[in-house]
This record gives sequence, structure tokens and C-alpha cells, in this order.
Amino acid sequence: MRTGPVVVITGASSGIGRATARRFARQGADVVLAARREEALASLVEECERKGGRAVAVPTDVTDGAAVDGLAELAVREFGRIDVWVNNAAVGAVAPFLDLPVEDFRRVLEVNVMGYVHGARAALRQMRRQGSGVLINVASIVAEVAQPYTSAYSVSKAAVRALGGSLRSELRLDGAKDIHVCTVLPASIDTPYYQQVANYTGQRIRPVPPLYTPQRVARAIVRLARSPRREVTIGTGGRGFVVQHKIAPRTADTVMAEMVDKRHVSAEAVTAPSTGNLYEPLGDPRTTRATGGWGGFRRTAARRAVRAAALAGAALAVVRASDATGAGGGRRRRRQRSMGRP
Repeated sequence: MRTGPVVVITGASSGIGRATARRFARQGADVVLAARREEALASLVEECERKGGRAVAVPTDVTDGAAVDGLAELAVREFGRIDVWVNNAAVGAVAPFLDLPVEDFRRVLEVNVMGYVHGARAALRQMRRQGSGVLINVASIVAEVAQPYTSAYSVSKAAVRALGGSLRSELRLDGAKDIHVCTVLPASIDTPYYQQVANYTGQRIRPVPPLYTPQRVARAIVRLARSPRREVTIGTGGRGFVVQHKIAPRTADTVMAEMVDKRHVSAEAVTAPSTGNLYEPLGDPRTTRATGGWGGFRRTAARRAVRAAALAGAALAVVRASDATGAGGGRRRRRQRSMGRP
């Protein structure tokens, strides 16, 4: 008789979700895999079964509440219960705020916020019936330190963090001590997200270093399933930013803004605006992997603490120099024109 947990994972087709499914399967879990891409889920089922877990694929659009309820019902019908639910499906858009179409802003919130709301409702209904369970919401450090050009994504991840806090309060008041809600705050992770994000900047998007592997996030999620905690920040650089933001929020905001402006939006031009995978999955097979192929960024991982401090210090120095001399103003002026300002 199997004794592993039953785990539901949304956004399982790539990135953190795919790495997490593999990790749970290796631990002997029964995994229920949800995402929009049926073929990507089918290949993941095979991987999970080779690693020793049982797996079921359920193509699901998390913006459809009825579909998410059906996902939960199938998990219970197939395996009898839901021990862990990982809300992970997310999309993003990179653009100056006034350049981002409002329908795209709304779509990011529908997926990243309402998708998590639908997942939380389905999971908690079943967990209340069982009397136990762990809901894990994957947010981001931008929930603490917001970025420029990612307004919709930053808003959505702050909302996910607030949702976790609210749910924990309700469960505490209800005395549901065996039901836990955990929030994960990853820093930059090497996933295909950057190849799929909607982009209105005219320039190619790349991750901001320091960069961490999706397997690192997956390990943290599996640990949370066993030993729940309120919040966990992934990555030394991410933890440093969160601490700095609590101590000196203005400085942290400035450093984040300069890093994103210089590293997230690259100098490599792209031909046209793109909605990425906001409305439909992309067909590129490279976007169904756990990692995004940004391995060069990971070579500095052994120097995490030194690197994080150096990046923050260098960015702050750039800010001060720019304030004193006006250096870098050309790029900022280009951004301002893009946003309709003189």
C-alpha cells in the first residue's frame, strides 16, 4: 500500500512546476499535474513514473474556476485525498506601465491572482474535509521589492503574498491547526519564463542575476510539504534584498530599479511587441523544460553572498553617480518617451 502524499501542482509543464513534480515523484508521491499544454504534461507523467511516483495529467486553465474544481475532484477520485496543493501557474508582461495594454494587465491578474484563488478554494475545501493539508503558493521576491516594467506581475505577486497571510489568519481563528498555508518567494530562477513573457519593450528580456536553479525551489517546496513554514525566500541574493527593503526601503527600491533597467531589459532588439504565452501556450519545445538555458548566470552561484553585496553596492554607486552627473539619462529619457512623457 502506498504511503506517499498526494500532490497537485499547477503550472507543471515547465520551470518550477516541472522541477517540483519530478522532486515529489522521486520521493514516492502521487502527483496530479495541471497546465494548459497537454503534450508537455504527457511527457512529464512519463518522467514522474520513471522516478517512482504515480502521475496523472489534467490539462487545466486556472482562470476557469470550474476547471480547477474539476482538477481537485479528479485528484480525490484518483488518489483519495489531497495532501499538498502547489499553486504555481503564472504569466508575466514586461513593459513601461503606460505601454502595457490594459487587457494584458488584466490577464496577468486573472492567471496569477484568480488562478491562485481558484486553486486555494478547491484545495482548502478538500483539506477541511480531511482535517489536514498544505497549500503552497509560489510568489516572488517582487512581492516585497517591486520592479519597474513588471507592474502587473509585481502587483499579482504582492496579492499572492497577502492571500497567504489572510488564509493563515482564518485557519488560525478556526482552530484548523493541521492545515497550513505557505508562501514561497523565489529570486531570479533559471526557467523558460523569460522566453515566454509578454514583451512591449522592443528589447529582449533576460533574467537579473544572481540566478538560481528551479531545482532549488523544488527542494524548498518539498521541505515545506513536510515541515510547513509561513514564508520562505529562495536565494541568498533574494533574502538580502528582502532584508534590505525592510531596513532601507528607498535604497532597496533604487537598487532594484537600476538592476532591472540594466540587466532585465537587454540591449538586444526584438522586432515587434508580443503577448507571449498570456492567452495561448507557446509551441516552442524549449519552453517545456524545467530550466531556461541561462546556465551562464549560474556559474557565479558559489559566490552568492559576495555577489549579492557587490551587485547592490555597484548599483547604488551607479545611482549616486547618475544623480551627480546626469549619466545614464539618455536611457531613462527613452523610457519616458515610451511612456508618453516628454
